Amino acid sequence: MKRFYCIFFIVAACAAPAPENTESYDVCVYGGTSAGVIAAYSAKKSGKSVILIEPGNRLGGLSSGGLGKTDIGNKYAVTGLSRDFYRRLGKIYDTFEQWVFEPKAALQVFDDYVREANLEVLYSRRITAAGVENGKIKSITLEDAQNPAGDQLVISAKMFIDCTYEGDLIAKSGVSYTVGREANEVYGETINGVQLRRKHQFPDGVDPYKKPGDPSSGLLWGISDAPVRENGTGDELVQAYNFRICLTNVPENQVPITRPENYDSTWYELLVRLFEAQPDKRDINDYFIWSIMPNGKTDINNRGGFSTDMIGENHHYPEADYEERENIIRRHEDYTKGLLYFYVSDPRVPATLQDFVRQWGYPKDEYLESNHWSPQLYVREARRMVGEYVMTEHHCVGDEVVSDPVGLAAYTMDSHNCQRIVKNGMVKNEGNVEVGGFGPYPISYRSLVPKKAECQNLLVPVCLSASHIAFGSIRMEPVFMVLAQVSGMAASMAIDKEMAVQDIDVGLISRKMEEDPLLDGTIPEIIVDDLDSAATEISGQWERRKIFGSPYNATVLINDNPLAKDSKIRFIPTVQKTGRYKVFYYCPRIKAGDRPDEVGLSVSVAGQVEETKVNYKDNLGKWAEVGEYSFEAGAAHYVEIASANTAGPVVADAVLFFPMF
Repeated sequence: MKRFYCIFFIVAACAAPAPENTESYDVCVYGGTSAGVIAAYSAKKSGKSVILIEPGNRLGGLSSGGLGKTDIGNKYAVTGLSRDFYRRLGKIYDTFEQWVFEPKAALQVFDDYVREANLEVLYSRRITAAGVENGKIKSITLEDAQNPAGDQLVISAKMFIDCTYEGDLIAKSGVSYTVGREANEVYGETINGVQLRRKHQFPDGVDPYKKPGDPSSGLLWGISDAPVRENGTGDELVQAYNFRICLTNVPENQVPITRPENYDSTWYELLVRLFEAQPDKRDINDYFIWSIMPNGKTDINNRGGFSTDMIGENHHYPEADYEERENIIRRHEDYTKGLLYFYVSDPRVPATLQDFVRQWGYPKDEYLESNHWSPQLYVREARRMVGEYVMTEHHCVGDEVVSDPVGLAAYTMDSHNCQRIVKNGMVKNEGNVEVGGFGPYPISYRSLVPKKAECQNLLVPVCLSASHIAFGSIRMEPVFMVLAQVSGMAASMAIDKEMAVQDIDVGLISRKMEEDPLLDGTIPEIIVDDLDSAATEISGQWERRKIFGSPYNATVLINDNPLAKDSKIRFIPTVQKTGRYKVFYYCPRIKAGDRPDEVGLSVSVAGQVEETKVNYKDNLGKWAEVGEYSFEAGAAHYVEIASANTAGPVVADAVLFFPMF
């Protein structure tokens, strides 16, 4: 009898009124990444009280943290508020869309979302515990990131959304997850697990030992002594992290690259050997992906055998406590700043490379709160939930198609290297995979939710349920934002219907995304793609081609036969509301010999046809503006591309009708 009362007392204590430092909301979004902002905005626009919690002091994650050269795959996959984000960036740069941007521009857009929705944001608070009862998260406990020993805050909510790159709310809630690479046999995949390949690799012959040829001298810094396992073998290794580096070549905006406090030149001995092994490679893009951003800035990423990826130094990060994570982040910062300093100062760096890097410095007008250096480490992968459904390689390549789609992914299955090892007496990188060639594919709603038996009020749009190699395709900022909008809407719907997130009618979410993509009642734009058979009329000789990363969707139609001058394709919009529409023609990024410099178009407005032309060569990979027209609802309209009106090859991909009201 005493034991019974003891148990009753404990249960009653769990259900007791919340302490004074508890705040309650409908929806709690943990993680102020790009996904976090969009999830919180979506829930607030759906009429819910929302708290957005950011463990650091800056919103936007990687999108405002240096990743300004957007990894897209296909723009067709970017919908709703995610697309709106790039349209808002376009307004900053006076263009229709902007996919290449400065960190501060992205931060401005995220701050605009917060202001417009009157979102409550809690900075510098990080999770220490989650209270879970009967398969639901009741509350989370937060410490002050600047003063962990100080007062803790408890946030209770009806629904929770984990938008961190690390999956910290998943872990604290007891939801199943995994870290590392599955063996191929787990999901019947072909490119998961250990992968020793040729890209981002050292050439043969680079010696790994401190004293060349002498294993007893020990390995150079950054090389593991782990044995090389068979391809396809699973392990707990994590693909490398780095910083996406923002520098500037505008002298008046520069902070000089100087020697970091913890600089150690021995970290870069392998780079010297790489220089020696490939004397013909003296361009900066042989060693970095040195992408140019607006206003003389960069988004620098990893390339080759030795670059910005700090291979092997992040394996403990996903499960590390906050102190160890901070040490790992600081070590990556030391490595990256040291790499830049090595390039500008060490006499062993080839002169052409050294002279180039010396033109650059840290931007004075970026990251003012963190001494002009991004606070956001590129956490490419950490924990991954094992939820109701697991996305795999089979979904990426189209061998399996989900029954409950809520968004699209389109990027290459992409993993960076996981370790640097010795094979046959030579240094080699292991883990890099880049396999593409497929078009956009749907992502399952069930991959965003835990197993129902584990938790019924949690959604996970970032560390979603996917195998390592499938996650490598899904893990792009635009896709995270699409899935975040879905999560915010699903959380709101689950509250309204008083049901578990697993029981939501996915069709209702999809229809809402189509009918009200910005969640503000504005008229959705109309996009007609060449694959939309119900909205296109095709005649004559056209070849359908797959050109990865270039078409608006998966294919383009091309007529490059100079004798076939009767080929036409009409893009026919279904106009449901009368008004002014701006029309755009998409210009896939195709090499000069396979595309026109200029394309002729016929725009029919209720039978009145206007002939016009658009500049193709200056709009590669962009929407080229055709003009603004008044379209009447229910009337017959079209945009026609005809080979007779264009000199050279004719390209037909997609046409956009954008409402101006």
